[in-house]
Amino acid sequence: MKTEKSNIRDVKCGKNVRIIEPCNVYECILGDEVFVGPFCEIQKSVKIGSKTKIQSHTFICELVEIGSDCFIGHGVVFINDLFSSGGPAQGDKTMWKKTSIGNKVSIGSNATILPVNIASNVVIGAGSVVTKDINEPGIYCGNPAKKLR
Repeated sequence: MKTEKSNIRDVKCGKNVRIIEPCNVYECILGDEVFVGPFCEIQKSVKIGSKTKIQSHTFICELVEIGSDCFIGHGVVFINDLFSSGGPAQGDKTMWKKTSIGNKVSIGSNATILPVNIASNVVIGAGSVVTKDINEPGIYCGNPAKKLR
């Protein structure tokens, strides 16, 4: 059996970034004063804006950009593969899709974010599944997430 330890490598960090180990954080960009809780994975090419907080057990895959002053709750999962061929892309990154999160967005614990664009000043309720773009500020909840107000 081969085991590997958690890994923080090749991260471009702004000022006062805090990463609580264990974490897998690699080849990404973290703005000033970003906080990353334990047991997170942030993959290559991810960009996270200043003063954003990523809570524990969160997975942020490639092709995700998160704005400034955001809050990402515990256990949030971002997805870049929609299984458009009926199964996983099997390493064919041309089938992966991007996700863009605006500024001042709060995403509740255990939410799942498919490849979408989310406008600034949005709240996503805990456990919600975001399947479509969110183009206006507000509070969104459910599966699929819908605007409450």
